Amino acid sequence: MAKISLGADIGGSHICCAAVDIEQHILVPQTTSDVKINNQGSTEEILDGWAKAIEETIQKAGGDIAGIGFAMPGPFNYAEGIALFERVQKYESLYGISVTDELNRRLSVNVPLRYINDATAFAIAEAWMGEGKNFRNLLALTLGTGFGSAFVKEAVPVLDGDTVPALGCLYHIPYEDGIADDPFSTRWFVNLYKQETGKSADGVKAIADEARQGQKFAQGLFEMYGTKLGDFLPPYLKKFAADGIVLGGNVSGAFDLFGPFMKAAMHRAGVDIPVAVSALKENAAIMGSARLADEEYWNSVKELIKKM
Repeated sequence: MAKISLGADIGGSHICCAAVDIEQHILVPQTTSDVKINNQGSTEEILDGWAKAIEETIQKAGGDIAGIGFAMPGPFNYAEGIALFERVQKYESLYGISVTDELNRRLSVNVPLRYINDATAFAIAEAWMGEGKNFRNLLALTLGTGFGSAFVKEAVPVLDGDTVPALGCLYHIPYEDGIADDPFSTRWFVNLYKQETGKSADGVKAIADEARQGQKFAQGLFEMYGTKLGDFLPPYLKKFAADGIVLGGNVSGAFDLFGPFMKAAMHRAGVDIPVAVSALKENAAIMGSARLADEEYWNSVKELIKKM
């Protein structure tokens, strides 16, 4: 069997893919392809763009390919490879389309195409070869455009049961006047910053830069964010018996600003476990999705994917 698989991270405005050696647990050098995608484009335009990036990586990797895994945002039928995007302002022209059938028509290889939620792909990679590999019960959080999360036990996602919330994630849990996705995503920072200053920020990095330069309101935002996150997580960490947390996403780049407040709030709630920031960064979702081509691992998760 081929040792090399491909992982493809489907972002909101691009696709990034690379080859992964699933025996050596490494991303194969010089195999990365990144193609910008118009997420409001036609079905053909989007799928042609995805196929272009994948083909580029196939050619760079050479040799046999065991399969292709996709870290895919929702809503998506992960088990059958059918897009269900609607009311999400991206890729809506794909609604009801079999991505598997369409890509099989476009690609030069005949290999399994497998799909998993992008936050879960991140968690799998971190538990497999990243900052979470020494944790038995890991909570992985992707803090960015949305509040992504996944609970992983011995490198296998946990989606149901008494130890995790419904759906095996946290974004939908009622919190304050909305749901947890509201205060723990990029838009919380951007909205509050504009309300206070009247200025628009491109993202969290711009606000973090001001905080590091001593801007008091910006510093206060990160203190508030860290405290809220540290107050929110402990009940779920305790129920899961989590022994570690790994953070990814663009907000994690400001961990120096919010992390101390997050850990202090967790400590007050009786939770003292390591919190690490991903070193794999944007490669994590690629690596986690590529692992789906490992048949042994696939057999451990394929029934779970039907529940996503």
